[in-house]
Amino acid sequence: MKIKGFLQDVGGASRVTKARLAAFEAASVQAETVDPIGDVAREWHPGKLELVVKDIYSVSPTAKTVRFVRADGKKLPPFYAGQFISLAFPVNGETVTRPYSLSSAPYEARQENGYVEITVRKSKGDGFIADYVNDQLKVGDHLLGNIGLGQFYYEPLRDAKRVMALAGGVGITPFASMAKEIAHGTLDVDLTILYGSVSSDDIILKDQLAALNCERVKVVHVLSGNEPDWKGERGFLSAELIKKYTEGNTSYFICGPQVMYTFLRQEIQKLNVPARRVRFEVFGQAKDITAFPGYPAEKKNDVYTLTVRRGIHEDRIPAKATESLVVALERANIRIDTACRSGECGFCRTKVLTGDYYVCPENDGRRGADRDFGYVHACAAYPLSDMTIKIPIE
Repeated sequence: MKIKGFLQDVGGASRVTKARLAAFEAASVQAETVDPIGDVAREWHPGKLELVVKDIYSVSPTAKTVRFVRADGKKLPPFYAGQFISLAFPVNGETVTRPYSLSSAPYEARQENGYVEITVRKSKGDGFIADYVNDQLKVGDHLLGNIGLGQFYYEPLRDAKRVMALAGGVGITPFASMAKEIAHGTLDVDLTILYGSVSSDDIILKDQLAALNCERVKVVHVLSGNEPDWKGERGFLSAELIKKYTEGNTSYFICGPQVMYTFLRQEIQKLNVPARRVRFEVFGQAKDITAFPGYPAEKKNDVYTLTVRRGIHEDRIPAKATESLVVALERANIRIDTACRSGECGFCRTKVLTGDYYVCPENDGRRGADRDFGYVHACAAYPLSDMTIKIPIE
């Protein structure tokens, strides 16, 4: 940097201002129609896309993988291995959004005829969208989707070169994406996956994972069910088991059901791992909000009146104390934008005008100012009285 002198340097701002004004005077009066920077930004961040189901195939007795392509035939936007897609499903006259980790790899979206995939396990009676995907969604169906959301991906400036992935059930999906990207040579990571399942005949993506085993990707299956002939690891993903497969400086990525998170928080503490080395994927809405500390159990059977204001329009709908505000709105077919459904992203940020509510302590991603001024993330807030809320006009 060249220093010209105190007065010359301090006066530099005025010289720049004069140069800009001169450029404005000399510019054409015709509007500039070429916007190369904007074109790149729109290509990389197009927002909601119309997607079409290209293929559906089984990846276990209880799970299916759904492949999507863009309906307009254009390229898919880029994403990191480990990120998720938010999909809007038209079910029973309602529009319901759900987040799903992408089980396909970024390079598969970049290639000619690129695609993205999600893998969804059929529910045990408490997830009607999961059942819809497995039983009713068909090739040719169109959905709106927002691709490349979430922070659950490898970042070389933050994470160690070795990654220990701890997965349970359908929580294997982001790690399948990472493993594919590593095997393809476009992600520079050494990945070990400890994958907990109940039985060997219902391991999701079992064949695909076996094909990905290589020098840099190691998959270790752990069964919690009683199978006398099983030769591999047994039990849960305990601190002892994690330590057995950990080598040197390691980052730990965790994805699975809520009960697994509760267990692994305790097990990881036993290993004295620095907090910066542990990353939990958001797990969607709490399955049982009454199990969290501070929830008033005496309220669990209550149903309240939720007054919803959108501009000058007002609706009054029922809202169960054990279901989030988002679920109450969806049941009433009132549209609210959501993405992670875990209280983290802020897509469903909502103003509470009156009433009491409970916020899931593990899913409270609000800023301090939002807490002070009565805002909630509707997917993580549960009514404890009649409430009045204000949501954006869609």
